[in-house]
Amino acid sequence: MTGSQQTVAADRVDAHRPPIHLLAAESDLVARLALRTEGHQPVVAAMLLAEIERAELHDPETMPAGHVMLHSHVAFVDEKSGQMREVQLVMPAEANIAEGRVSILTPMGAALYGLAAGHSIEWPDLQGHYRPIRVVRVPLPGEP
Repeated sequence: MTGSQQTVAADRVDAHRPPIHLLAAESDLVARLALRTEGHQPVVAAMLLAEIERAELHDPETMPAGHVMLHSHVAFVDEKSGQMREVQLVMPAEANIAEGRVSILTPMGAALYGLAAGHSIEWPDLQGHYRPIRVVRVPLPGEP
């Protein structure tokens, strides 16, 4: 994407972003990771950093249940295709799409980070096409 395309992408994402909640310590880790990858993944890094910047940060004791964090499992619907997917959000080294583990450094991973069940967001896919995504379920650890 060119600089002007990145600006348009950021503006479009800004217009359709629900509130998000993150663990403060985890968001620091993810922000450092995004900063280290800016050179070869500038669009995803910028979007992820923007999401962290606008998030409400919490300690483990005050974190509301049901928000997507690292290692969370999440069921979501691509509203454009109607396809339901279940994935786990992970660090890049743990990612394996065939096993349903999506990296935080992918457009989908960045889109899901911090959302709760019932929230929708419009986010670009790997080809730069915008997809409306709706989170259906974020089970707590130990829930099916």
